[in-house]
Amino acid sequence: MRFDVSDAERRLAASMAADMSWANTEDRSARTAPARRALDAKFLEQAGGDPQRAKSLRSAHFKRLALKSAQSRRRAREATEAAVAAETELRSLAGGLIA
Repeated sequence: MRFDVSDAERRLAASMAADMSWANTEDRSARTAPARRALDAKFLEQAGGDPQRAKSLRSAHFKRLALKSAQSRRRAREATEAAVAAETELRSLAGGLIA
């Protein structure tokens, strides 16, 4: 039997499962250690085995992530400001008819 589940319900269920998984994890550092090691190995491989270059690649990677995050926050802020301005304009044009 197949149940139709919306994307929102699927995301909520996945988020809940992740929260439960992390709640049942006693040593978070140990759980994520393999991923950290793999990422370090990836940078070291990209750097041709040079630890200094690997460190620079790692730094650049996280700065790239920070930049994308800042850009996303800016776009969200600008969209919110535009929506508020549009709502304000609509209210002023409606002459108080819109609550």
